[in-house]
Amino acid sequence: MLEDHLASPVTRSRLRSGPAAGYVDDFADWLHHRDYKPTTIEPALRALAGWTDWMRDAGFSACELLAGYKACKAAFDRKRRRRRRYRAPSNYSLVVARQFVQFLQERDVIPRPTAPLSPRVRWPVLGEFHCWMLEHRGLTESSLDTYESVLVDMIAILGDEPRTYTAEAVRAFVLERARPHGIQRAKSIVVAVRAFLRFLGASGRRPTGLEHAIPGFASWQVTSVPRYIEPSEVERVVDSCNGDDSLGMRDRAVVLLLARLALRASEVAQLCFSDIDWRSGRIAVCGKSRRREWLPLPQEVGDAILVYLRRGRAPVKTPAVFTTVLAPFRPLTRAGVTGIVRSALRRAEVKAPINGAHVLRHSAATAMLRQGASLAGVGAVLRHRSPRMTAHYAKVDFGLLSEIARPWPRTSPC
Repeated sequence: MLEDHLASPVTRSRLRSGPAAGYVDDFADWLHHRDYKPTTIEPALRALAGWTDWMRDAGFSACELLAGYKACKAAFDRKRRRRRRYRAPSNYSLVVARQFVQFLQERDVIPRPTAPLSPRVRWPVLGEFHCWMLEHRGLTESSLDTYESVLVDMIAILGDEPRTYTAEAVRAFVLERARPHGIQRAKSIVVAVRAFLRFLGASGRRPTGLEHAIPGFASWQVTSVPRYIEPSEVERVVDSCNGDDSLGMRDRAVVLLLARLALRASEVAQLCFSDIDWRSGRIAVCGKSRRREWLPLPQEVGDAILVYLRRGRAPVKTPAVFTTVLAPFRPLTRAGVTGIVRSALRRAEVKAPINGAHVLRHSAATAMLRQGASLAGVGAVLRHRSPRMTAHYAKVDFGLLSEIARPWPRTSPC
């Protein structure tokens, strides 16, 4: 009931006299059952009252809740463009209204939105390519999603009949698609198109060899210096996650995993309870190659994970170790891990060359190498398949490089 979650009788009266009066009691209970805290439910109901007041003033009835939400959103967009003559609720009222619409859709009060056809359904060849790459190349879903964003444009421009593709048309598409981007994105576009053309040849949809018609973009390997932050800055980032609440405990465990074990953001997000061997003090990581490898679990990292699990983790039934701290509770995503690192960098006032989780991976590898670890040892921790990838970090010890650098040759004056 509304009385259990909202103390103000005036706000309760506003809600029960508005267009959504028949559903506000159930909506309050719906928020409670989704593990929203009382300190979150009450402001949400007050924000919902602002939306229903706007609905009533605009002339929308109880049968026009979805239309009222769309009109309110349009009014808010006009207001955001600094057209002050338009009146609309606050942004938070619109957020709660969207939750209210979702609640009504779950109860079949208003129709659910029809999802657009996915590219793999619209073009079955993309679905077959997705399955083929998973089975025969072992790519991850995130990599294939990146490929798909390129191939959707390719099929939309060149058509869905592969036998009509020509070398000139494919080259023109790659050049035009890569034009607005930097060298790394351009290289990924070439990789995606070449992989798709190899699949077409292997499946007999067109003659093989068309992938060789796409030239690579000039880019010399191992030419740049790894982007990292100093060890003292890493410690400042770790110390910035020292709160006693659920957010601080989770963020500290996540940052320590990234900084001490040089994990990727996706590897932290995918960490499950079965991946931690507490008795042996080790942790299993499944990286890009899908090989499950064991790494030692440092005492500091293990303690931080235990503190989070005992005192900070939400009571949600999921095998994932890390979850969100705000309802609705769900497993943490790769983007969520990146957001945690960005917030920690901002709190620590560290200006990093990479504003994301990967800067801690580079920093950990750099620190290990400067402390005397061999390239093979660093490659084992980073789980590189090729020593050439680890050799990229050999350039960060500028003091050692200055000792072995040959002097600039002197020439006699003319």
